[in-house]
Amino acid sequence: MKPRLLLFAFLACAFPVFAQTGDYVPSSTVITAMPKNGETANLQIQNIKVWADRKESQVTKLQPYQGQNAGLEFVILLDDSARQSIGLQFNDLSKFLQSLPPTALVGIAYMRNGRAAFAQNPTADHALAAKALRQPQGVPGGNASPYFCLSDLVKHWPSQDRNNRREVLMITDGFDPYYPRYDPQDPYLQAAISDAQRAGIIVYSIYYRNAGRFSSSTYATDAGQNLLTQLSDATGGKLYWQGLSNPVSFQPYLDDLSKRLIHQYELGFTVPARAKAQLVDLKVKADTSNVNISAPQRVFVGGATQ
Repeated sequence: MKPRLLLFAFLACAFPVFAQTGDYVPSSTVITAMPKNGETANLQIQNIKVWADRKESQVTKLQPYQGQNAGLEFVILLDDSARQSIGLQFNDLSKFLQSLPPTALVGIAYMRNGRAAFAQNPTADHALAAKALRQPQGVPGGNASPYFCLSDLVKHWPSQDRNNRREVLMITDGFDPYYPRYDPQDPYLQAAISDAQRAGIIVYSIYYRNAGRFSSSTYATDAGQNLLTQLSDATGGKLYWQGLSNPVSFQPYLDDLSKRLIHQYELGFTVPARAKAQLVDLKVKADTSNVNISAPQRVFVGGATQ
């Protein structure tokens, strides 16, 4: 063998570069495919296109979360600084929890001093979880920051079973007192988004004012709603809100959320291998016009192994 060929063979063995060899690794995420105008989605694997890090990926799986594959872990994360009028919504929240599939694990936690304090750990006893709903303390700023609390919940998620969907419904005004100006790059919001994306957790939000006059201001309302929109969009969820005031009823929001949980799929795809695990940009589209696709904007992809 010529010296130049020997040198090439040595370098190829000593320094494998996965992206250049065309190697791919599998990944997956949860997507929501909401039918339009009451139509049936009838989504098939050939209808889905995926781009990871701006490169088109091969779709390997599209399985609805139904039957034996309907695993779900769902946590309601309620702001302990919320106005106590939120108690009027507990009946709707209780009905929603008890309407979830019998196998779903449901937990109740409260945002308090930057932590997610569980009033009820995730349980298949939905009636028991509903009983854990209580009036918030209603102390202005008692949550520290809703994004601290979400990060804490994600990092201390009670279950390690990654086969189940993980989803959160945050009920808060979304305002961050530790970064009290609206900025899409709020570091605490961005940290919460990254934490949720790494854990594959979808975050939904209902805007509800906190106690104190400041939460009623146009500035705080606008800032909080914009931050919550950014959080939900980034994780594949949705923000529910009613103008600049508290919603009269949670029922329409919870009905929509129930439909979204029914129309979720496990999406499998491949991405170019990389040396270490990291978040990569994700874009998902359907070539059929009768569905709206919601998906996280980034997914956590494992590193390649030699």
